[in-house]
Amino acid sequence: MIREVFMPALSSTMTEGKIVSWVKAPGDKVEKGETVVVVESDKADMDVESFYEGYLAVIVVEAGEEAPVGNAIALLAETEAEIAEAQAKASGDSGGASKPPAPAPSDPAPTSAASTPAATSSSPQNGAKAAPSGRTVVSPRARKLAKELKVDLATVTGSGPHGRIVAQDVELAAGKTPTPTAPPAAPAAVSAAPAAAPPPSAAPTPMPAVATPAPAAPGQLVPFNTLQQAVVRNMNASLAVPTFRVGYTVTTDALDQLYKQIKSKGVTMTGLLAKAVAVTLQKHPLLNAAYTDQGIQYSSSINIAVAVAMEGGGLITPVLQGADQMDIYSLSRTWKDLVARSRSKQLQPDEYSTGTFTLSNLGMFGVDKFDAILPPGQGSILAIGGAKPAVVATSEGLMGIKRQMQVNITCDHRIIYGADAAAFLKDLAALIENEPQSLTL
Repeated sequence: MIREVFMPALSSTMTEGKIVSWVKAPGDKVEKGETVVVVESDKADMDVESFYEGYLAVIVVEAGEEAPVGNAIALLAETEAEIAEAQAKASGDSGGASKPPAPAPSDPAPTSAASTPAATSSSPQNGAKAAPSGRTVVSPRARKLAKELKVDLATVTGSGPHGRIVAQDVELAAGKTPTPTAPPAAPAAVSAAPAAAPPPSAAPTPMPAVATPAPAAPGQLVPFNTLQQAVVRNMNASLAVPTFRVGYTVTTDALDQLYKQIKSKGVTMTGLLAKAVAVTLQKHPLLNAAYTDQGIQYSSSINIAVAVAMEGGGLITPVLQGADQMDIYSLSRTWKDLVARSRSKQLQPDEYSTGTFTLSNLGMFGVDKFDAILPPGQGSILAIGGAKPAVVATSEGLMGIKRQMQVNITCDHRIIYGADAAAFLKDLAALIENEPQSLTL
């Protein structure tokens, strides 16, 4: 039997994907659940695994090329004898085997449509040895085994195709006798949530460096990459939303002092600001809500998304899920892990698409104040400028020097009004100015 490998929908906004690299070459044996190809979705590189055992017979879409979601990107032969038949089929089809694009799913979780059995949900891979694309490829069983045996994947050399790390490599690294490999179980069918990923740890596996693109030559036209295309779509969608902006001046002396005290424990200023916003949102659930045609959709959790610039253009918003429930130390460790994996394009879709409130901090670049554009599907975004010394009148009627920062909130005026935004900013300022120590509790 000859099966088609389809371009999967790895996120709710993905309409087409770009082939980063093929882990398997034509004629290679493919095990059930084994990674076949690496696909670039809107904002991440994802491993696509096979539901079936067989042989990769024909590659329809080569590395570097794009294909719409639901289109065939390869042919998989059940037996070695069927490879020639698959090749003949591919050469006989004009433009290769294809299928009408599948509709984008409504759920933000990455899915592989049930009608596309040759591709499955994907999971980011970290480790030591890189595939031809520069990414590390680790089999799911090897990753699980490394966790059980406490083996650092950064020290393991892969013996599989293209340097792929397999279970036997992990066992050898742990000093154990390798056991015969059984074909991995097929990944679960479509579910409402993305495939489970290992939780962030205090010391995440080192991520591969992202190459800095060469500067464009004068007069050169550089096409948008998939990340930039996703940003363009989001910004165009934001034009349909009526928004307003409210600014506020916040004195940061107490927050700066707290930061100096706990910085050595791994706490970041971004973590402190995200925690302060999350705690304040507990009192203002409307600012954490979103507009729908049916009414106001209140969020069941406070997920703080923070904008991060990507090398090569575009931005991504890693999400601190349940930020109000995390202690500041765990939150900062999680944030560092998210940033590292976002810049190596290894985030799961739910780690960048589930934000309920967004922070955009340009203060680190010396920006005094700015306005941020509201992301689709959210009700508010807070733009944070840099803290700088300013001459102000004290409560005793004297003049003094205090560090202050300007914050500007952009809100969806269909559900949030000026008084709502002002009340949120007032409480946020009161927390930062008077009770920053409560952020460590």
